Amino acid sequence: MTEQIKQINELIKDVKFAMLTTITKDGHLHACPMTTSEFDLDKKEIWFIGDATTETVSDIKNNPQINLAYTANSSKDYLSINGKAELVKDRQKLEALWSPMYNAFFENGIDDDNVQLIKIIPNGAEYWLSGNSVVNMFKMTAAAVTGEKIADSLGENHSVKF
Repeated sequence: MTEQIKQINELIKDVKFAMLTTITKDGHLHACPMTTSEFDLDKKEIWFIGDATTETVSDIKNNPQINLAYTANSSKDYLSINGKAELVKDRQKLEALWSPMYNAFFENGIDDDNVQLIKIIPNGAEYWLSGNSVVNMFKMTAAAVTGEKIADSLGENHSVKF
């Protein structure tokens, strides 16, 4: 596994929620927060449990191209993953991913007809690591006074293809 893939794994591990962006039938972008149920970048899989009646699922049926955005608030790190979504019916996988918290969203729990597994197959990713926020604050303050461009020294940025 490359160092970049390891870094992406670390980012997703620490950030439970993602913004899942789909393309509507009118060609507009639609984003909604989703809980990451499981990720395995070696298998090229990121799993979510969604509601079959939502606009998100409808959008995926019409156009499977998606984007996921993760933000680690504590460290100000960012991750964007583009890929393709699949709507999956797999009872064994659903049982493996299910937690009691999903009962709050589905009247009949795991047996609700509206429970929908969503599998994301990543195509590529880009991430930004901000580095030490205290050091960056001092660098930005100095740059504001001197007018010097310092953006390239404020952290790391990498692109990855899967």
